[in-house]
Amino acid sequence: MSKAPRSKVLWLLVLPYFGLLLVPLYNRYDPALFGFPFFYWYQLAWVPLASAIIWLAYRSVRHED
Repeated sequence: MSKAPRSKVLWLLVLPYFGLLLVPLYNRYDPALFGFPFFYWYQLAWVPLASAIIWLAYRSVRHED
């Protein structure tokens, strides 16, 4: 894989950072999901999402011997 597509995939790593950094976007109660306020389930939704993004970035830059 060339260096340019690799660097584009690495930009995905900033998504969890900004998704959780911009608190005013998700600092609210509604819509609630199973009784949990949006504030909590939004943050918890980022756990598997961030894991998938990190895995994708890792797979794109790891060196296969």
